[in-house]
Amino acid sequence: MAEALSREMKDLGADGLNGDTMFGVTEAYKNAYTELKYPLALQPELNIKDLKALEWNQMSWGYYWQRSMNAPGYNYSPGASTYKWLEPQHQVHVTDRWAIDKTDNLQYAFFNGIGYNSWENIWGVWNKVPDRYAEAIQRIALIYRQFPDVWSSPDWEPHVPVVQKGVYASMFPAGGKTVYTFVNRDSTDKSGNQIKLTFKAGAAYYDLWNGNELKAVKEGNQVLISFPMESRGFGAILISTSDDDKKSLKPFLSQMNMRSKKLLSGFSADWKPLPQQITKIEKTKPMAKPNNDMVLIPAAKEYIFESNGVMIEGNELPTAIGVQYPWEEHAGRSHKKTMDIASFYMDKYPVTNQQFKKFMDDTKYKPADDHNFLKDWKNGTFQQGWEDKPVTWISIEDARMYATWAGKRLPHEWEWQYAGQGSDNRIYPWGNTKDSTLIPAVDTSRTMREPYDVKIHTKAGSQFGIMDLVGNVWQWTDEYTDDHTRSAILKGGSYYHAQTSKWYFPQAKELNKHAKYLLMSPSLDRAGTIGFRCVSDL
Repeated sequence: MAEALSREMKDLGADGLNGDTMFGVTEAYKNAYTELKYPLALQPELNIKDLKALEWNQMSWGYYWQRSMNAPGYNYSPGASTYKWLEPQHQVHVTDRWAIDKTDNLQYAFFNGIGYNSWENIWGVWNKVPDRYAEAIQRIALIYRQFPDVWSSPDWEPHVPVVQKGVYASMFPAGGKTVYTFVNRDSTDKSGNQIKLTFKAGAAYYDLWNGNELKAVKEGNQVLISFPMESRGFGAILISTSDDDKKSLKPFLSQMNMRSKKLLSGFSADWKPLPQQITKIEKTKPMAKPNNDMVLIPAAKEYIFESNGVMIEGNELPTAIGVQYPWEEHAGRSHKKTMDIASFYMDKYPVTNQQFKKFMDDTKYKPADDHNFLKDWKNGTFQQGWEDKPVTWISIEDARMYATWAGKRLPHEWEWQYAGQGSDNRIYPWGNTKDSTLIPAVDTSRTMREPYDVKIHTKAGSQFGIMDLVGNVWQWTDEYTDDHTRSAILKGGSYYHAQTSKWYFPQAKELNKHAKYLLMSPSLDRAGTIGFRCVSDL
């Protein structure tokens, strides 16, 4: 794996990789890129267990300050980065993806002269960085980029003595200049003297955060440096003995001076969830007499629709995780509504390969993005003996095209769920007791087998006679969009259970659960575990 990925990165011209879920990218990668004479930046996601690995892990994610990962959290006195202390060239990126208030993240990063992972789109959940913290990120980035060489200084010294309580500072000397970063952990503004330093003849002092040259007050062989810092704010100074800096710093100081005219506290820290819209599903032409493969679902009066998402993580943002149903003010994981549902017809079984082949023969349908389309078919048709298996490797767009051809449509989630639950809101189509004999056997292998025929489990039908609802293949229902992403609600779960990590797509075999499936493109959305069934209106 290390050799193959290193070759891929060289071919792509990539700088390196993030070793997702790895406790240190292994030495095999270092050996591989050394052999290729193509140095790579290696960044594990989790704590580096073997500190020797700092020799070749040039980066890491700073999860150890993240409260949501059951870590101690952020202390009032900022912690020093162990990895950077042992190897000053190591670059940590503080990561706290679900946080709204970024102050602790950014102060710990700035104190250590390390990076911050500004992550707004978390697997399709939009956690917008509020304006106040976005402005702080931009100012810190300007300072970092103005002095790129100091942050890896082998003489970095955290917790240098300062004058005022609640203020903490680090020193970064390199190349004849020294940068100090300050964080005000207190809730009150700090003005006046901030730090006392040894006098240097010919030294000039600059307030990097506010964009001014400073006048140091000499006291014997020391100087006092004064500048303001707002509550829970930042500061930075430069000490330089180079005459060239006066000229080269002018554009940077001018920009920082302009930005500092408005305090960070003058920017909004408000956070709002991103509104979502359900994709409209047009009603079908009334069907007086259903097809033989359809079942009449009677109207429901005051049906209690309750559905809970099984998405991993995101509880820190209860008004952003999940989807926003048409009657709701914001997105959420859990949903409940008492509603009336008009009578409709539903396919008794998921659409099969044989049925989809008729559609293909009749329409000569070919999607514009056809990668992975009917991936398990051979030479334009399904494999022998697969007539009654649910068709898979179908995007939501493909499913809609079939439904239109058949004079049908995809179901709303609540229609699908009501057809399974019936009048007593059962958890499974057959009742409230889990029974593994009524669904396909679970496949945990690395080579996913094909789904079962849709008619095998004859005792697993719902109160209305709808079959093969859970445990064989996921089924497409509604689509939701916001300004950044699209997602679909999948129901029913599937026979295939990927192993090793709980971050693989969680199952939802209970009727009152759903999965949110991020839509990226038809080619990527198609899967061997997703099928569909149709409904039509009376």
